[in-house]
Amino acid sequence: MMRPHRNHPLWYAFILHRVSGVSLALFLPVHFYTLALALTDPERLDGFFRWTELAVVKFAEFGLVFLLALHMFGGLRLMALEWLPWSDRQKSMAAGAAAVSFLISGVFLLRAI
Repeated sequence: MMRPHRNHPLWYAFILHRVSGVSLALFLPVHFYTLALALTDPERLDGFFRWTELAVVKFAEFGLVFLLALHMFGGLRLMALEWLPWSDRQKSMAAGAAAVSFLISGVFLLRAI
């Protein structure tokens, strides 16, 4: 069954917003566990910090920052949809949100390496 609305740029913006939100929600327990290590087991926390120096973890952090920025700018885009009159600029706003998210996460990655 053909669904032409699923080939629209704003559909992709919707999907990216959902995927980034779910990914961030899955990351939160890991983050809280790491914070708990600081209070309960500092030696294991030191081992975790050594692990975070691996290149693959740095690229995963890039992905995490990208998802966070993407989710934030996607939320701003949704607020614009709700509060501003509709215009053809909505597609440009979605593309701009993705571009700014990539820029922010790229700067984070370059500083982390």
